[in-house]
Amino acid sequence: MNDPWKYQYLIRLSYLGFRYSGWQIQPGQKTVEGMLVKTLKYVLGDQPFKTLASGRTDAKVSSLSGACSLWLTQPLSGEISYWIEWINRNTPQDLKVESMTEVPIDFNPIKNVVHKTYGYLFCCGDKPHPFTAPFMAHFSGDLDLNLMKKGAELYLGTHDFTHFTVRTAQKPNQSTQRTIESCSLMNNDRWTANFFPSSSYIFWVTGHGFMRYQIRLMMGALVQLGRGEISMSDLSNALQGVPLPIPQYAAPGSGLGVYEINY
Repeated sequence: MNDPWKYQYLIRLSYLGFRYSGWQIQPGQKTVEGMLVKTLKYVLGDQPFKTLASGRTDAKVSSLSGACSLWLTQPLSGEISYWIEWINRNTPQDLKVESMTEVPIDFNPIKNVVHKTYGYLFCCGDKPHPFTAPFMAHFSGDLDLNLMKKGAELYLGTHDFTHFTVRTAQKPNQSTQRTIESCSLMNNDRWTANFFPSSSYIFWVTGHGFMRYQIRLMMGALVQLGRGEISMSDLSNALQGVPLPIPQYAAPGSGLGVYEINY
């Protein structure tokens, strides 16, 4: 049977993930993909289509640079700007299509990724204003942020991230080796609001691809380091396949965002 899809468009979109159960469609759950597909069914009418995202974000994870392919049997008529406006008129406020670009039919939104950049926004100490909850994680108590910054540097390079993913999500014979191109923990000077705490921080990570929960587990290990629950040598050993001396901790999804996807 011949593939019916003749045209492909790359949709770049941003969304606040706080009220969604992740990207992927799930029965009985509100998801980003489900909302987008529902909108596309309305605006495209009877025209058949297929979608595929560059990756699947977890529950409450946001994106400033999401990417999703839209395959069609016929080209979009008229200006693409019309379709962007029409889609955005019918999506909720926390989901926005930023651009649509026609791409070759053999373009793959997953395999063609050059690198992705994630940011994890967080604060510590006193509980912050409730309005920060959708996009900033809070860790109670004090954290040794200088030690955490040094710990973040350990992630640079190619390592065995066996203990930084969900094993049940791994495919048979899948490699757990990943390369981190850049990684740093720094003061947050990118996002400001009058309800933000006086000090907040961002953990930046760039790489070609990541496994499920990898960034959240990397962040969680840094929190454990900052609390004095593990040492720098424990973290270094974990990147060589040695389990941490205490159960690992996946940081909350609400602090995580996809900040950039480059093709």
